Formats: sequence, structure tokens, C-alpha cells
Amino acid sequence: MASQKSIVAKEKLLAAASEVFGEKGFRDATVAEICRRAGANIAAVNYHFGNKEALYRETWRQSFAESILAHPQDGGIPPDAPAEDRLRGQITALMRRVADPENREFVISQMELINPTGLLGEVMKSALIPLREKTLTVVRELLGPEVDEQHVVHCEICILSMCLHPMLIQRIRQRTKAAGPPLVIHDLDAFADHVVLFALAGIQAVRDQPLKSGSRS
Repeated sequence: MASQKSIVAKEKLLAAASEVFGEKGFRDATVAEICRRAGANIAAVNYHFGNKEALYRETWRQSFAESILAHPQDGGIPPDAPAEDRLRGQITALMRRVADPENREFVISQMELINPTGLLGEVMKSALIPLREKTLTVVRELLGPEVDEQHVVHCEICILSMCLHPMLIQRIRQRTKAAGPPLVIHDLDAFADHVVLFALAGIQAVRDQPLKSGSRS
């Protein structure tokens, strides 16, 4: 069993790595800088993780776990609540995760998108698929049994885009102080309610579409 001192040292390395990988991405981050920020010996990464690649994967996994712990996907809505309420809970929780300035998961993911390494592919897939399945389940329930799976996926993608895009743009502008038209969301809950209203209207339109087509024949 690892000693308490070893556990603390590993946690410090993960915390330092989340900062460095978030700031510089995998390729420009160095083991030396991570160890310096963690107050650790240069050999500590190999000792605790094996190599820089393994540390990178574990850093994202740890950041993701902390993010979900702080902002559970259900948003505090019980599983037996109406589908509309469960969708609202998921949308609000996702927006809060992205907006959280302490969340390193999205910062590392953004750097990976800018300069991809492929190292996070399997790690992200295994963590994110279960979350996506829960959203697909709610959307499927709202659309009803008559709608095909392609419409379910398309609706889910549109909902995620409405949640992620404006929050990420705002976060990037706040971080880089980039010039451009203002995109400021002062009241996250109000914006989440708007997205839910918009999403439910779109889902209803998709659900009604087969009935409209049939009525023309």
C-alpha cells in the first residue's frame, strides 16, 4: 500500500500537470516544469506514472472526475423526474462545468483539439460515452418511439452545441482577453432555461414532423 507521503506527492504532480498541460498542451509541456511546480524530483513522474504520456492521460482523467464530482451530470434532478426536468438538469450541469474556472478538464481538452496527440482518445471515449448515453436516453424519451435514431442523435448534437459553444467562446475570451463582439452570459441559470425552452420546442417540431408528412398524403 502506498504511503501517505507518496499519495500526497502523486496528487501534487497531478495538480501541477493539470496547470502545465492546460497552459501549454502536451508537446510543449515538460516533465521538468511539472516537477518544479509540484516541488518534486525530476524522476518523480517516471516513478509514479511511468512516463509523460501516462501522466497526461491520468491528468485528464483526474480533472474529469473532479469536474463531475463538482457538477454531477443530473444537476440534482432525480432519475424518476419528468424527462423535461432531467434535460434541464443535464443542460445546467454541463454549462456549469464549462463555466467553472477551476475546471481543468475543458482547458486540457481545448489544447488537445488545437494540437492533437491522440493520447486522450480512449480515455475521453471511455469517460464521455456514458454521459452522452444519458443525454441520448432523455432525448429519445422526449421524441417518442416513432422517431428514428438519426433524429435522436441530431437533436442531441444540437443541444450539446447550444450548451458548449457559447460557454467555451466566453471562457476563451475571458482567458485571452480577445477582441470581438461581446458574448457575456451574466445569468447562467437564465441562459440554461432559454436553451431548454429552445431545445424542447425543436424536439417537439421533430416529433411532429412525421405526423405532418402523413397528413399531406
